Amino acid sequence: MVPPNEPLLPVRWFVAHTRPRCEKRLADFCLEAGLIHFLPLYQSVKCYPGKRIIFQKPLFPGYVFLELTENDPPRIRQNRYVARLLEPVDQQEFIEQLSDIRLALESEREVRLAPTITEGRRVQIKSGPLRGLEGVVLRRQGITEVVLRLDFIAQAAAVQVLADELELL
Repeated sequence: MVPPNEPLLPVRWFVAHTRPRCEKRLADFCLEAGLIHFLPLYQSVKCYPGKRIIFQKPLFPGYVFLELTENDPPRIRQNRYVARLLEPVDQQEFIEQLSDIRLALESEREVRLAPTITEGRRVQIKSGPLRGLEGVVLRRQGITEVVLRLDFIAQAAAVQVLADELELL
C-alpha cells in the first residue's frame, strides 16, 4: 500500500531476455517480489516407456514480460536470471499484442510458437472465443493457423481456428 502523500509511480512493460532456461526461475522471483509479470506457457507431452509426462514450456523461450515502475528495472537487471532488460518503444502496440497472446492461451485452443513471422493474408477472427483478434494466415489445411505477432521480440504464436471464423482485412 502506498502512503497517502506518496504519488503512484507510472508503470511500463519491459521484456526480460533471460539466461538460457531461466524463464520459470525469473517468474518465480517476480512472484516472490510482488512484481507483475507474464510468462506464456504451453503444454508439451513427452512419452517414455510406460509413462506419459506433461510439461509446461515457455511459449517464447528466453523471454518474460514484466510490468515495472521506474524504480524496478535496476533490481531486475541485477537479477542473475536476466541477460538483458528491453523496453518496447510503442507501449500501446506491445500491450495489445501481448493481450492477444494471453487471450489465445486462455481460450484453451492449441497455441504454439510460430517458427517465423511469414508473409500472408491478414485476417481478423470474426466469431468464437477469439473474436476480434487479428493475425496472419500461416497455413490452411482444414483448420487455419493464424499467427499472433509479438513484433518487439520478432516472435509469433500460432493458434488454430476454423476457416469460417475468419474474415479478410
